[in-house]
Amino acid sequence: MNGNTARANIDRLLEIMVRLRDPKDGCPWDVEQDFASIAPYTIEEAYEVAEAIHRNDMVALRDELGDLLLQVVFHARMAEEAGCFDFGAVVEAITDKMIRRHPHVFGAETVESSAAQTIAWEDHKAAERAVKAEAEGRAPSVLDGVSVALPGLTRAMKLGRRAARVGFDWPDTTGVLAKIDEELSELRAEIDADTGLDRIEDEFGDLLFSVANLARHLNVEPESALRRANRKFEDRFRHVETRLMQAGRAPRDATPDELESLWTDAKNTP
Repeated sequence: MNGNTARANIDRLLEIMVRLRDPKDGCPWDVEQDFASIAPYTIEEAYEVAEAIHRNDMVALRDELGDLLLQVVFHARMAEEAGCFDFGAVVEAITDKMIRRHPHVFGAETVESSAAQTIAWEDHKAAERAVKAEAEGRAPSVLDGVSVALPGLTRAMKLGRRAARVGFDWPDTTGVLAKIDEELSELRAEIDADTGLDRIEDEFGDLLFSVANLARHLNVEPESALRRANRKFEDRFRHVETRLMQAGRAPRDATPDELESLWTDAKNTP
């Protein structure tokens, strides 16, 4: 596909969104939406892109990227209707940002490796955050810009990574594992004391935060690891269901020992 075709397709998509959002002749559902109602779909589409990549399904990836692009077009159209910005401004903003953050490509600077580029990238972002903080009349923080909309485990890891840049971190995994043991003990104490859901949730959150930081030290993406565990659980539980179904039974009909035996069999089945 050449550039002219790509531009024509983008223009067509933008026109389709204008038609869908037309108050008189558009789609009632699309017309009723706003930024808040569409945001969950945007997040869902991003995860579906990640899932297609995990499956190495290029056809699905093409389709899911299209769905994600539609979300960008949808938000941009609503912003244009409100007089804030349009799709062109979105493209211009990211284009300017990429040029600004890659002076070694589009300017006179040089970098020696991808690691050096990562450091330079973070330095550029930190400078941008400092300018934004000054414009907002507040002191900058190393934690600025870590979106509260991120999944909890991902945000926990990013907060830990930011703090680590200024030396607030464990030197190795030994310290993180000790912290996890400490948080688990505190959670057990709250459960044993039956102090109530609020205290238990507080300690449970501390435990999850520590686990996310262990993932950071192990260079593991916690959300990816959890999705992998979810898939593994689903596959194994479906194996249990299938085995019981073959015997004309359902999981609710089996004893705990039977379920455990079938679960062990599922774990040992390739």
